Amino acid sequence: MPSTSRRSFLQSSAAAGAAMLAPSVWAQSPWPSKPIRIVVPYTAGGFTDQMARLLQVGLQKALGQPIVIDNKPGANSLIGVDQVAKSAPDGYTFGVVIAAYAANTTLYPKLPYNPGKDLVGVSLMGISPLVAAVSTNAPFKTTQELIAYAKAHPGKVSFGSSGSGSSAHLTTELLKLLTKTDMTHVPYKGAAPALTDLMGGQIPLFLDPPPNLIQPAKAGRIRLIGVASEKRLAVLPDVPTFAEQGIPELMGSTWAAMIAPAGVPKEIVQRMSAEVARIIRSPEITQRMQQTMGTFAEGSTPEECDRFIAAETAKWGKVIREAKVTLD
Repeated sequence: MPSTSRRSFLQSSAAAGAAMLAPSVWAQSPWPSKPIRIVVPYTAGGFTDQMARLLQVGLQKALGQPIVIDNKPGANSLIGVDQVAKSAPDGYTFGVVIAAYAANTTLYPKLPYNPGKDLVGVSLMGISPLVAAVSTNAPFKTTQELIAYAKAHPGKVSFGSSGSGSSAHLTTELLKLLTKTDMTHVPYKGAAPALTDLMGGQIPLFLDPPPNLIQPAKAGRIRLIGVASEKRLAVLPDVPTFAEQGIPELMGSTWAAMIAPAGVPKEIVQRMSAEVARIIRSPEITQRMQQTMGTFAEGSTPEECDRFIAAETAKWGKVIREAKVTLD
């Protein structure tokens, strides 16, 4: 993500704070007066679920109501997102989505919802750059060696992903486009089996967010060769960025953003956005995200969130079309 864009998100606290509602508005329409549901369109324990639960305690304290995390996995997040889109726009249902949400707009000819009309952004929560990992028995140990080997052996280098259309898949497709190499995609049903095969040497290359890769790398079971970010990660200070290795355009991440059904009163969206930004930017949460999850803490206004998602949709839509990516 360009540095200017990241700075705009980090400078939004004043705008978010200014969006707090006047007492007269709350007197007319008290919110919240019952539990709030946050739909996570993936299984418990994954990146999206972790990000949602980072907010849970803080939101309960700030809003004075229970926050219920509702995991609704399936169909590459379509099932859960559709539930959010079709929920009553009363401020009691929100969702947390990741990069696949933006890619799905191009990947699926027909979505059960219209992203531009049925849903609105609330706050960009965090950005977790992908890290390239290679197996210890791979015939390459660095990014440049990988590129040289792939060019010398077209189609012979296989790379895993957590599924077709995932951020890992699309970022590796971007790597192929930028380096003019031919590598073969091996989609898995989730990151865990892909990482297992990487450690076992069945596949030589896999891109994934930092949390899953840190311990295997420390144990010497895999080798980390590059970060798809503009700067190194605090949790992996010795792993160079791809920009440092001559591929500055290779930026790819998974990210988490809160969304809401279109039609939720603007005052409620702004209040939730301000609370999410405040929690995400608190020293405790920021440190936890950076030091254990390899994730940059963000927090944004609803308008900035919408612009970010629109930019990601355009970026990955272009990659999907140029790489001719289809769902397997």
